[in-house]
Amino acid sequence: MSVPDYMQCAEDHQTLLVVVQPVGIVSEENFFKIYKRISSVSQVSVRDSQRVLCIRYRHHYPPENNEWGDFQTHRKVVGLITITDCFSAKDWPQTFEKFHVQKEIYGSTLYDSRLFVFGLRGEIAEQPRTDVTFYPDYEDCQTVEKRIEDFVESLFIVLESKRLDRAADKSGDKIPLLCVPFEKKDFVGLDTDSRHYKKRCQGRMRKHVGDLCLQAGMLQDSFVHYHMSVELLRSVNDFLWLGAALEGLCSASVIYHYPGGTGGRTGARRFQGSSLPAEAANRHRPGAQEVLIDPGALTTNGINPDTSSEIGRAKNCLSPEDIIDKYKEAISYYSKYKSAGVVELEACVKAVRVLAIQKRSMEASEFLQNAVYINLRQLSEEEKIQRYSILSELYELIGFHRKSAFFKRVAAMQCVAPSISEPGWRACYKLLLETLPGYSLSLDPKDFSKGTHRGWAAVQMRLLHELVYASRRMGNPALSVRHLSFLLQTMLDFLSDQEKKDVTQSLENYTCKCPGTMEVLTLPGGPALPPVPLTKLPIVRHVKLLNLPASLRPQKMKSLLGQNVSTKSPFIYSPIIAHNRGEERNKKIDFQWVQGDVCEVQLMVYNPMPFELRVENMGLLTSGVEFESLPAALSLPAESGLYPVTLVGVPQTTGTITVNGYHTTVFGVFSDCLLDNLPGVKTSGSAVEVIPALPRLQISTSLPRSAHSLQPSCGDETSTNVSVQLYNGETQQLVIQLENIGMEPLEKLEVTSKILTTKEKLYGDFLSWSLEETLAQFPLQPGKVATFVVNIKVKLDFSCQENLLQDLSDDGISVSGFPLCSPFRQVVRPRVESKSVNPPEGSKPGDSSHVKTLDAVLKCTPCGGVAICWGHPMCQARAYDVSFYVVSSEEGALTLGLCDAVCPPASRSPLHCDAVVPWAHGRTVNSVSASLWSCPSGVLDTRHRLTFRGTVRALLLGNRLCPSRQARSRPPPHRRLLTTSMFSVPKSLFLGLPLFFLCSFVS
Repeated sequence: MSVPDYMQCAEDHQTLLVVVQPVGIVSEENFFKIYKRISSVSQVSVRDSQRVLCIRYRHHYPPENNEWGDFQTHRKVVGLITITDCFSAKDWPQTFEKFHVQKEIYGSTLYDSRLFVFGLRGEIAEQPRTDVTFYPDYEDCQTVEKRIEDFVESLFIVLESKRLDRAADKSGDKIPLLCVPFEKKDFVGLDTDSRHYKKRCQGRMRKHVGDLCLQAGMLQDSFVHYHMSVELLRSVNDFLWLGAALEGLCSASVIYHYPGGTGGRTGARRFQGSSLPAEAANRHRPGAQEVLIDPGALTTNGINPDTSSEIGRAKNCLSPEDIIDKYKEAISYYSKYKSAGVVELEACVKAVRVLAIQKRSMEASEFLQNAVYINLRQLSEEEKIQRYSILSELYELIGFHRKSAFFKRVAAMQCVAPSISEPGWRACYKLLLETLPGYSLSLDPKDFSKGTHRGWAAVQMRLLHELVYASRRMGNPALSVRHLSFLLQTMLDFLSDQEKKDVTQSLENYTCKCPGTMEVLTLPGGPALPPVPLTKLPIVRHVKLLNLPASLRPQKMKSLLGQNVSTKSPFIYSPIIAHNRGEERNKKIDFQWVQGDVCEVQLMVYNPMPFELRVENMGLLTSGVEFESLPAALSLPAESGLYPVTLVGVPQTTGTITVNGYHTTVFGVFSDCLLDNLPGVKTSGSAVEVIPALPRLQISTSLPRSAHSLQPSCGDETSTNVSVQLYNGETQQLVIQLENIGMEPLEKLEVTSKILTTKEKLYGDFLSWSLEETLAQFPLQPGKVATFVVNIKVKLDFSCQENLLQDLSDDGISVSGFPLCSPFRQVVRPRVESKSVNPPEGSKPGDSSHVKTLDAVLKCTPCGGVAICWGHPMCQARAYDVSFYVVSSEEGALTLGLCDAVCPPASRSPLHCDAVVPWAHGRTVNSVSASLWSCPSGVLDTRHRLTFRGTVRALLLGNRLCPSRQARSRPPPHRRLLTTSMFSVPKSLFLGLPLFFLCSFVS
């Protein structure tokens, strides 16, 4: 016997072997259709008896194994069922002849046979026959199962007669010596009359009768015969048959203890209708040792009733622990015979199945390890694959998953061995897939993001490479791309730099033919392969949704909100919403996006590869709102640190938009990377409200832009920066042009201003405007332009400055109570510092002590469009920065008529300015008005004088009274004179020092 049956189990010893084969040409579909119906009749209750016959069907059985039928009767083919097609009477004789030829193959052991003929009609089909059954076709054959039951009953009749005949040999009749095929030549010339020989014959026959009793459903009698056989064979050292007797005893005990079977079959069918099922449940327990033997049954069946007394009741059935010991003993006897390797291997398999039920995995592994090293004849490649596959299944049965995966992988490699002319790459690939669980490897990338890595990474990478190669040889590049992507995604931390380069190069080569997608790959008859997003190429560590630029951010307009409208709950605590506050805190964003505006999401990424990583088609994945993602491409240097990447898109509709992740194309693989599947990613939220589109306003001015930029304390960002240089008291107009560059009409406009320089004392309104004419053009349609004028007027206090007092002292004026000469009698001394007309670049005009800067923000707030109709009182504000350099008008000039004044250019005439004159407590003076005129050089030197109109009634400087004098030069007659009202200084302000008063000079 050279072909092992790896599917055997202990309970197969009680079955009758029936071979079902086709005769002639029969389609495979039709054959297995009938074979399935035949094999469904696996148990038949014997008529007028409580016994049950168990049948084991095979559609292929090696004839050489049939020669071991005397050694173990369950290996003997006792029934033959053939299936054939015959459509004409002419073919019937030839078909029937083939049936007889088929019977001759197993003729020495057959009890009975049947022929099922399909397609033949007529007289031949109507003739009654016991061994032939005719059916018109494969659909009209309702009586197949009934015919099989009748066939099994005929087998039982033959079996029972043989059992009775062999069991009755107890007189002085000569008992034949049962032999296995390789023993026949060893017994030639032996003394058949010796006592040793007779005991050998008796022991083997007892064992044979025990097999027949077990097949006939007489479990109790089989125990008796097996025990007697063991004693007889042990006494003559007939080890091969002693091992068979011990194995038979183990099989009978397993059937008794485990009615459900050990081969994974339905246990209830084993003893239906027999005398045991009523007690089977109670006897299926460890330590059960007794079998109640009916002496009357022994007598009627030809067995000496005294045999039950020869073997104690406690020894009839083995305990579960003894079953394994006897299996070990039997296998040790088998191992003495090289030709019994198949029997030894099958005994190991049976013992493992029993140990698996007893949950004794370590002992089972010892049996399997022994089975691995059993040397059989030269096996074919198909037999090797079968052997390794069964070993894998048995290791899986006892919980040795990695060992099971090892043998299954060996079987897979055997499918494509070099000696095979047509390698089975599909079978190899299928077996490799089955090894994945044993190596703690799953093809679902989500299983690798749940925690630490499980399993041996080196073995897992080797297995994945084999899957890639097998799928390529199968001609399925999509599978190769999927497995390579999975290898990169899950094993990136374990790959060396060179391996990373090799894998990515292979991936690029495969994706040239078949790009990687996010579709689920379904294999025929196999598992579905989920998509593999490359979330590690690049690795994302932080995701942040960015607010719109300050000039585009929507703002609530208080004028459009009702007085009773509140945006917060009046309750301190609400149990209805308390449970989801944590989720809202993590998900909700406190700003809004606007429909149609470009929105940004910032990702902090880095490249883990040892070479430059090119990422193409990187964009956002969103839900809830129709969103147009604008893809980007980036190139990250090798092993770069955190690198900011900004992804942009435009929401097309309103609602709540959720940023679910991003998509990339790396090495030709398209990936959808969801934030929920990214471990260690920090995000400040992923949901933001999108409000309807708002009007967009573009501002242009009549003043040039300035490089000076403001950062308002309120957090607004200025969109336009301009600067202008003014003299104290000067007024200038700023023309602002408003253009609606959006798609919505501009219905409302609010203009506000804010002075950022708070330490300067300002007199009057700095910025003033009127919107009546501008609002008359509203609603401002898209593309239309409107203008309005802003008046800039500066009045600052340049008093109490050390440099100014120093200038007065330089001109001979005492500011500390010392004698003071009349300024008109002083000799003008040149200034130490020369005042430049054009200040150097980067500096303020004039001396820094006489220059003050005012920073102001002009804010234009438009509103209109769908936002108002939808109840979104939102607007987008434009902040306009205006910087003013205010130069004091007393700088060198207007110092009591002795001046070196910087005069503005002629293009800026007329000039409004303020002059500072000393003032003393208790005196009153008319406001003094003066006129300035332009000179060709733009500079008034000491030869040009300012004319004061009015009367200085009393002027106290340094406690000395200076009489009023008339100026020596007159202004041009076309200049208009303005005077102001009288002012009085309160007594409480007098501190004994010169005080200064702002006088308005209007040219």
